[in-house]
Amino acid sequence: MTQTYTIGELGRLTDTKVETVRYYERVGLLPHPPRSSGNYRVYDDAHLGRLGFIRRARELGFSLDQVRELLDLAGQTTRSCEEVDEIVQAHVTDIERRIHDLQTLRQELTQLLAQCQHGKVAECRIIGALQPYADRPTAG
Repeated sequence: MTQTYTIGELGRLTDTKVETVRYYERVGLLPHPPRSSGNYRVYDDAHLGRLGFIRRARELGFSLDQVRELLDLAGQTTRSCEEVDEIVQAHVTDIERRIHDLQTLRQELTQLLAQCQHGKVAECRIIGALQPYADRPTAG
């Protein structure tokens, strides 16, 4: 006999909030389960495995569209994994871009902190840097 789960059990087993499970159903990542005679969702091991896949992919930072593509490819077991590699490589490239952007941001903020004179807010260089248009005359 196949193991079945309530939505709460499925959520607990995959560390997923019930609202998130419902959302994944609405957006088509998780198939809608059959309903019990009491109109409760009845999930099975296939749902559990698929939700586990989705959760792990999301933990690794894949977008919902990428997860959808990966799920589709995972179901085509005889295909080459070249498309999977392309999706992962695109994700790695995006991560590298974000790391670069964050390092640039850290450098800029560190420079602002180094300029701090620990005086009054009125003379604060950090506040001044956040208001780049404050000293410009208004058009009129």
